[in-house]
Amino acid sequence: MRLLPVLAVGTLLPLAAHANDPHSYAQPDQVVVTHLDLDLQLDFPHKQLDGVATLKLNWKNPAAPALVLDTRDLKITSISALGADGKASALTYALAPRDKELGSKLTIAVPKHPTQVRIVYTTSPHASGLQWLTPAQTADKQAPFMFSQSESIHARSWAPLQDSPAIRFTYHAHVSVPKHIRVVMSALNDARHPLDGDFRFDQPHPIPSYLLAIAAGDIAVQETGPRSAVYAEPSVVGKAAHEFEDTEKMIVTAEKLYGPYRWGRYDLLVLPPSFPFGGMENPNMTFATPTVLVGDKSLVSLVSHELAHSWSGNLVTAASWRDIWLNEGFTTYVQGRITEAVYGKRQVNEEALLSARALQKSIGDLPANSQKLAPAPRGVGADDSLSDVAYDKGSWFLRTLEQRFGRKDFDAYLKGYFDHFAWHSISTEQMLDYLKPNLIEKYPGKMSWAEVHEWVYGTGIPKDAPLPDSPRFDAIDKERGDFLAGTLAADKLDAKSWNTQEWMYFLDRLPDAPKLDQMQQLDAAWHLTGTPNAEIGMRWYSHAIAAGDKAVWPAAAEHMTRIGRLYLTTPLYKALVKTPDGLAYAEQVYAKAKAGYHPLTQQAVAGIIANAKQPEQADKPH
Repeated sequence: MRLLPVLAVGTLLPLAAHANDPHSYAQPDQVVVTHLDLDLQLDFPHKQLDGVATLKLNWKNPAAPALVLDTRDLKITSISALGADGKASALTYALAPRDKELGSKLTIAVPKHPTQVRIVYTTSPHASGLQWLTPAQTADKQAPFMFSQSESIHARSWAPLQDSPAIRFTYHAHVSVPKHIRVVMSALNDARHPLDGDFRFDQPHPIPSYLLAIAAGDIAVQETGPRSAVYAEPSVVGKAAHEFEDTEKMIVTAEKLYGPYRWGRYDLLVLPPSFPFGGMENPNMTFATPTVLVGDKSLVSLVSHELAHSWSGNLVTAASWRDIWLNEGFTTYVQGRITEAVYGKRQVNEEALLSARALQKSIGDLPANSQKLAPAPRGVGADDSLSDVAYDKGSWFLRTLEQRFGRKDFDAYLKGYFDHFAWHSISTEQMLDYLKPNLIEKYPGKMSWAEVHEWVYGTGIPKDAPLPDSPRFDAIDKERGDFLAGTLAADKLDAKSWNTQEWMYFLDRLPDAPKLDQMQQLDAAWHLTGTPNAEIGMRWYSHAIAAGDKAVWPAAAEHMTRIGRLYLTTPLYKALVKTPDGLAYAEQVYAKAKAGYHPLTQQAVAGIIANAKQPEQADKPH
């Protein structure tokens, strides 16, 4: 069943058709924000932004009675219309009661349809899209730090706007901070900007609200190429610049495949360890976790991924969170092509196999609708739309298309797709309406439309989904089997030359509840407890805890306290809470770590602990 009407090839869906975003109060069929002027003052002591947001409006309905915006926990001071002469006149408005997920609907009465509306406001110290760190919570412990995370629907917690990926706007910003603090945003940044407390930014390309980003702190800069630089705390910036020194090679590689990089500069900000994600593709300034800084470039596919978003996600954007695979699946595919060109086929094949095997293991546990690339409406939160299905099933589908149609023709198709939909937000159905004549029907007999439909709307993974070859992974599978069978001692594993991906693969495919003595032998031979590699550490501690090895708990707690990245932290909490002693220990760790976690990580960990305690509560007499 098609959720949106079939379009003629080359037709973009009118914005009004995207009006019913279930995660936004905005009414883009009535009026659309086309430009945002932000004036922000950072107040570190009070953990708040004092802001003035001026919205430029394009009225779609001549009879529209109001401008409706998304907000969450904003304190509104005043709202006014700006006339052509710049004079302001007060407007009446209503701020609805707070919805737990969506925040508060802001309805502004605008009978005369002004072209600009100005809102003066202050953010909450607990804004879901901002994290404020004390100096003690940073790497260098010299200055406070603040950073945003607007995806999925958290931009509304630090600016009043139409917080839907279907709506794109340009922006200018003026930011005031204490001297010696550097500010960066998802806009063009000047590495040589003086630290004078006065920063101005310009984003000339229309972006969706979830790509609105800001960070401020004791940030140094080191250039890595003619259009790229690394920003990080002074003690981190040199290490980060070395790890990311191939950034320009990645940009050139992507341009050869998919056309010019259209954003001007591509800079990276390495955030403190509390950043809840691996990376965030904010235009011009990727935000990245320090957990990828392992010294051997084995995890720099994160940069390939976030750079790839400059085409898939930032240039061509999913129109709703239901369509998020258009961002993440396409990007994970493009990431692989960039990584292969720069670092070789072995690494990209291993990464693709890692994700595919993990998805094969987990997808059957999901509700049927959540197994689909384009699910039917399911009433889940916007943050919950980001799943391994979007990333890994989506990229697997694109790798299947590449295999069926050949690289040359598939590359030409994908480049045409990015050009055709550039600077637009689109639905899955629009993507399919372009795919059918420009690939499937153009080269008949290579893939049926029924097969496409199964990938996009079907559950599970199609039985003929291709997997890359990896002789090294095959050898690891045999060694793991022999080790688990007791015919190969832990210290006889041929693991001295294993890279990060190969250790990840070995650990990923251990039993969910491995034998305690085997885990102890493995640790004695390879000293996995205390590893500085967070990807290996997460997998090792999860299995050792599941095996009942309490000796690893202190090192696991150090990992959980030091790292706030959701993917690398929550599995350890999930492993601990499965036993009463582990649950009690998890609560102790969380009590110490909570202050350093991002609000999204706090929410996730609190949920894991609360869910684990539910049976315990049910057993108590009422």
